[in-house]
Amino acid sequence: MEARVIKENSPLMSLQTHASIQIHRLSEKDSQEKEAWDRFVRSSPDGTVFHLTAWKRVVERAYRLTPHYLLAREGTEIRAILPLFELTGLLSGHVLISVMYGVYGGLCGSDTWARQMLLDEAGELARRLKVRYVELRHLSDPTPGLPTKSLYSAFAKPLDPDPEVNLAAIPRKPRRMVRQGMKNNLEARRGWEYLDRFYEVFVVNKRRLGSPAFPKRVFEAVRDYFDREAELLTIWHEGRMIAGVISFFYEDRVMPYYGASLPEAFSLAVNDFMYWELMKNAGLAGYRVFDFGRSREGTGSYEFKRHWGFEPRPLAYQYVLVNGSDIPNVSPANPRLRLFIETWKRLPVPIVKWAGPALTRWLPLD
Repeated sequence: MEARVIKENSPLMSLQTHASIQIHRLSEKDSQEKEAWDRFVRSSPDGTVFHLTAWKRVVERAYRLTPHYLLAREGTEIRAILPLFELTGLLSGHVLISVMYGVYGGLCGSDTWARQMLLDEAGELARRLKVRYVELRHLSDPTPGLPTKSLYSAFAKPLDPDPEVNLAAIPRKPRRMVRQGMKNNLEARRGWEYLDRFYEVFVVNKRRLGSPAFPKRVFEAVRDYFDREAELLTIWHEGRMIAGVISFFYEDRVMPYYGASLPEAFSLAVNDFMYWELMKNAGLAGYRVFDFGRSREGTGSYEFKRHWGFEPRPLAYQYVLVNGSDIPNVSPANPRLRLFIETWKRLPVPIVKWAGPALTRWLPLD
């Protein structure tokens, strides 16, 4: 196992009074260390589903990206962690991201010294690998002094065990749309046996948005590695699937993550009905937070969540910049991507289905 010992007489530890802390790289073979990593994530207020080793396995299986999972340990106790993936993208260049294909990530742990040591180690790793920058997708607790970009907002609110309380908390107009979906005899089904059909809906939906679709093996990996902490919910009308969403169930929160619906089903209030079904059953099952993920201001998803009564909370994506590089702009809002997005919307479905999954490896827009 690799380790770098920071001794007590070093500058970093000048104010430290306890034993030395070691910076380790997560062992690929030590199952007990992986279990300890996940226990630490679940016990940390800033831990997220994307910090878990299951997400590491998803990204490795789907994209074969190189992970650099760092942990700060004092004796046998983990004090902080930092999951990183190494990526060479068409727009980003050679970078380190925490975490790839996840909306949250970054440093996890409340120990200030351990967090700083991991940050220093990430900077050293960036210089050794000659990457342009390290991106930290912090959900909370941004690090003071780091360059920060607030492009996205997170949306989350409490869930009640009583469905009627949750329904009443939805503003009048979307609540009316939920009831309209019920009147349209929409049917909800749960189960991974519908994954192939859901993927067809997902490809069509991503094309409508001008974005390549992830390969189906991403969803297969989520199914295999998250087990009961992930679920596929699909919505049907007159025997035809018209929408679906893959959600994560992490600790006390449910998070719809991969959602899609057919454009011709919008008039049936399919999206309102689908997210209500998820919210209703999650509350009944004991989950206490509905995490609607992130959205960029000015987008349809941003307005949809806001109209559902969710308040946007700006996310702090922070950067360790290397060799004078600037804060990157590789989001769909980048003018350089507009031509690609508009062209993608017009391509035939068979072409986007064939080319999209490969492009997401080199042009990750999410």
